[in-house]
Formats: sequence, structure tokens, C-alpha cells
Amino acid sequence: MGRSLPVFKPLTPADVRRIDQTSRQILERIGIRIKDDAILDKLKKAGAQVNHHNQRLRFKEEWLDKLLSRAPSQFTLYSRDEKNDLSLGEGEVHFANGGRVFRILDIANGGYRLTMLRDIARTAMLVNHLEHIRFYVIACQAHDVEPQHYHLNDFCNAFNNTTKHVMGGCDNLEGVRQVWKLASLIAGGEERLREKPFFSVITNPVSPLTIGPNAANILSFCATHGIPVTCASAPIAGATSPATLAGTLAQMHAEALAGVAITQVFSPGAKVLYGAVPATMDLRNIEFAMGSTEMGMMGASAVQLAKLYNLPIRASAGVTEAKRPDIQSGVEKSFSNLMVAMAGADCILLAAGMLDSGNSISYEQYTIDNEIIGMVYRVLSGIRVNKDTLSLDVIEQAGPGGNYVMEEHTVEHMMEEFFYPALSVRCNFDIWEERGRPTMLSRANDLVHNILTEREEVEEGLLDPDLLLEVRKAFPEIRNI
Repeated sequence: MGRSLPVFKPLTPADVRRIDQTSRQILERIGIRIKDDAILDKLKKAGAQVNHHNQRLRFKEEWLDKLLSRAPSQFTLYSRDEKNDLSLGEGEVHFANGGRVFRILDIANGGYRLTMLRDIARTAMLVNHLEHIRFYVIACQAHDVEPQHYHLNDFCNAFNNTTKHVMGGCDNLEGVRQVWKLASLIAGGEERLREKPFFSVITNPVSPLTIGPNAANILSFCATHGIPVTCASAPIAGATSPATLAGTLAQMHAEALAGVAITQVFSPGAKVLYGAVPATMDLRNIEFAMGSTEMGMMGASAVQLAKLYNLPIRASAGVTEAKRPDIQSGVEKSFSNLMVAMAGADCILLAAGMLDSGNSISYEQYTIDNEIIGMVYRVLSGIRVNKDTLSLDVIEQAGPGGNYVMEEHTVEHMMEEFFYPALSVRCNFDIWEERGRPTMLSRANDLVHNILTEREEVEEGLLDPDLLLEVRKAFPEIRNI
């Protein structure tokens, strides 16, 4: 499951070409502002058109094509246990949670609190357990950790609680360097990490058309050290990009291509994802609207634009303005997850756990979103049509008025043909009342309790205890939780 035929295409081929042509004009005529003279000098030596006075980088058509041709069309996001390696660029769709929020909904008391380091550990535990969330993104801000030690503690707790690939944003070059040193120690050396990097890094341009010094230096470090990276454009239609969807896509595409191209200057062949997080505003009241239908449409369109250059894409979906796991969150998440997945995105971030326009998380929402994603994967897997599934023989055997419940054919196909939800309520009314009227949310709360209680009672973490002691000795800034 997970292989996607791109059956949802919001843009016609002509639309894709026109947006791409406009984006290339933006890069050649307007350019990207890069607020770092040393990076600009490096790009100028590589053949870029650079104006130091206004810190502007422009891309001639031939130079842009040359750089984009160096970017790999396929690569792997590795897991530590080698059981959850993710192939990119081969038609597989991989969902992940979202990252760096600052508060969490506590279902027990109905209120919100600030996120702590323990929430990174627990969300990583959940993702490690939940089948359909394929990799882990650093989920939240640890308010109980000093800013200079954020990333070291974030990634250490992630590595200790999931063996799936870990992706996360880093604020600055020092943060990336710390994580790289930590991961090198866990991997058994720098070369072993370079061979199979089990973490990757997210950075962002500042819309419109600006790459700050932190982002530029992070791209350079990751490219030269073999760490997969994405420079994810995140324009907001009507605020930091044009109010029209086509205009936002043109600006987003220019910013995303610039990130890919610059990375290839630093290290030809560097593993880089085309990054897209286009969002909207509700312009009636100037409210951020990540759960809008248009965000899903633009996310699906971004897939078409990335695939024009055969680039693996880190897209976004599954976000909602809802403040609780409720009807609104279910509707908004399902629509955007399905749209972007059916467009054929390689990686879909923000798809699990998030509420409140990407500002909050909920443990229960992780498990609910895992179920939504499972349904999406079932849609992507399609309907198998062959002699066996067409079932002529068994239909003939059952005949008019017969049934198929006890047929061997039914037993053979029942597990692979259907998606069986873990949280949805499927029972008649009397049984539902006998069971205490469970809901999807109450069952999600029970599942969260079972996962976290089981892990926290029997295990200190997934890293080898001796290795963990070595890590703590090498990095005394890492806190116990």
C-alpha cells in the first residue's frame, strides 16, 4: 500500500507550463534576496548573477537548468532499523506528523498547556507505534529546554523513542551541526551516517523571495555532509504572496526551485526535496487558514510542478483550524490529505497530530489521523481486478439466494480487500450502549493511554543503554525527562 497513481491533477499540462514559465521569469527578472555575502560570493563563483548592493541573486535560464539537472530524482530516507526506509521518487506516498508547535491539548481536563521535552518523546513513541505515519517530524517546542540546546534535545529524544526516519526544522547552523554530531555518534561514525542518514532537515525561505543567512548556511551544511534537506516555501495567499492561487503557486514554485538549485551549487547531487507549504488567509477577518480547501488544492498543484522536474516533493496536508478533534477537523484533514496523496506527493507533512492552524497538537489527534491516513492509503491502493477477484466461480457456487460468509474465497480475501479501522465505531445500537457509548475520540484516548503506558512502564528508550550513556557523556546538555 502507498503507491499512488496521480489521479488528481488540479492543473492542466498547459497550466503547469504557464506557472513554471512565470516562476522562471520571477527568478531571472526579480531574483531571490539572500542575506549573506559569503553565500552570495560562493554563488557568484559558480556562475550566478549577483548584485551585492541589494543582495539579489538572479537565475539565468541555462544556469537554472544546469543546477536542477544535478538534483537526484530518487533517493531514500533511511530508518535506523532498516524496516521503515522510505523510497522517494518511485511513486510511493509517505505521511508524517507536523512540527514545532508550542502548545498541546490535554483531553483529560479540556485545556491547553505549553509543550515540554516529554511531549517530543511521547509523540515519537506514538509515531513509532502507528502504522500509517511513516516517519517522525519533531513535533513541538520544548519550553523546558534552553534555546541553544533545543535541537540537540529534540533529536536525541526522537532517536530514543522511534526507529523511523526523523525530520526536523533547525533554527541555525549550530543547531544542525549539533544534531549531525549526535547522529554521527549514534550511527557509528560520520561515514556511516553519510551512507545512510536517518535524519533530515527542514529550513524555509521567507516569502516573498528571501532566503535568510540561517537557511542558506543550513542548506550548505546539509548538502556538503550528505544530510537530506528541504527549503520549504510557505507563502500565504493574500499576505506574503498574491491573493490568487495561480500567483501564489508561481511565487512558491520560484522559491522552491531556488532552494533546490542553490543546494546543488554547494554539492552537486545533494539529496534535496522540493518543499511546498502554500497556505491561505481568510481575508474577511485576516485569519490564517491552513485548513482551507485551497491549501489542499495548492498542495496537489505543487506536486505537479515538482514532478515537471522529476523532483521528490515534501508537500503538506492534514491541517485544520479546529481547536479540538471534532467534525471540522475530520472534514478539513480528510479532504486535504486525500487531495495531496492522490496527486502523488512523495512526503506529506503536517498530516498527523495538528490542530489550531498548526499551532497545537493532541495525542489523540495522532491516532485519529493515523486512521484517516489508513483510509487514504486504501484509496490509493485501488481495486484489484483479475480472474480471482472477479469471483465468477464463487458466485456460481453460491448461486441465487446464497451467501458468501463461510466461503474459503471470503476468508482468503477479507484482510487484504478491506480497511479495518481501529477507532471508528462499528456496532449496532444496543451493543454501543452496553459498551458505554464509545466515540472515536474516547477510543483514541484509550489507545493513547495504552501505547504510552506500555512504553513508559517497560522501556527507558530504544537506544542501547551503553550507547545512551556514551551520548550523555559526549553531550552533557542533553536533559533527562
